[in-house]
Amino acid sequence: MSADAVLPEPRAMEVRGIRSAQQDPDWVRWSLTSLALIVIGVLVVVPVVNIFVEALSEGAGAYWRNLFGDPDTRQSIVLTLTVVPFALAANLLFGVAAAWAIARFEFPGRTLLTALIDLPFSVSPVVAGLMFVLIFGLQGYFGPFLRRDGYAVMPYLISLLAVAAFILLFFAIRPVTPKARRGFWNRPGLLTLVGSVVVFGLVFFLQEYFEIWPRNQSLKIIFATPGLILATAFVTLPFIARELIPIMEAVGPDEELAAVSLGASGWQMFWHVTAPNIKWGLVYGIILCNARAMGEFGAVYVVSGHIAGQTDTMPLRIEKLFQEYNLPGSFAVASVLTLLAILTLIAKIKLERKAPSAARLPEPKANEA
Repeated sequence: MSADAVLPEPRAMEVRGIRSAQQDPDWVRWSLTSLALIVIGVLVVVPVVNIFVEALSEGAGAYWRNLFGDPDTRQSIVLTLTVVPFALAANLLFGVAAAWAIARFEFPGRTLLTALIDLPFSVSPVVAGLMFVLIFGLQGYFGPFLRRDGYAVMPYLISLLAVAAFILLFFAIRPVTPKARRGFWNRPGLLTLVGSVVVFGLVFFLQEYFEIWPRNQSLKIIFATPGLILATAFVTLPFIARELIPIMEAVGPDEELAAVSLGASGWQMFWHVTAPNIKWGLVYGIILCNARAMGEFGAVYVVSGHIAGQTDTMPLRIEKLFQEYNLPGSFAVASVLTLLAILTLIAKIKLERKAPSAARLPEPKANEA
């Protein structure tokens, strides 16, 4: 038997020595793991299980009556499921637009815009709710106008939104290559100006002609559903944008420039190039935004007025039932909110498993150490 067959290779011994030196002792690993499990069990698992135990303590029939037999509780569930999609849609549009602007363009105020996106993270939700009260409340800056003839602003707002949609649609379908631009496509400034005036006037005329909006009536924002949507959208503003900005900066504009050079329009470039590159970050941001919006309490508490059956969302309804010593009803609503949070967590875990991660690198071989 040769000596080479008995003695291990020096490189393999060196690699095993390095790996053993990098590993902590068994007692350290088991101690840290046990401590983490104890903390998670005490702070997360036990309270979550207790919510469902208390909610079902009086039986399934009482649980069902606490959720759907009480009209105020039923209205809070419907209101939450109404406010969250609107706030989520607003943040989706803003997040994609803001991430595109910050990651693809250099302009004055870019750093300021990035800082303002993070503002809801640093401002207390109660302060954010108070801010909307001072702006749209009866004693606020726009309060007297909204109380006197608040709907008068709606035709102008809807017309401006129609103009923005027209401009976006124009540049989305406009040919990119100079050879494909013929006729009016070569004058984008004139066409957008004339088209914007026509669209604004037409949409405004239709609203006035059919009297869509009432006259001399107050528009209620605070202590109503619009105020809840504004407060929820403000609190959840950074989630989607903050998920997309680093992804778009890491991907870079090379593929988009290649698509444009091959004749793709702006709309085609976005759907076939940009969207596939950012889809995992976009879905992840939507999940986080949705979870945060469903559980918002502070800002919604200030702007809602806490009116039972009208402006109470699920978190506010839980707090009111708890103050009324209706513990089964409070835990029943809390169980629905907890179940939605668990479903959101499951979706997040599945997304993380499917999404490609740059951290998953192959381990070095023994002969490459």
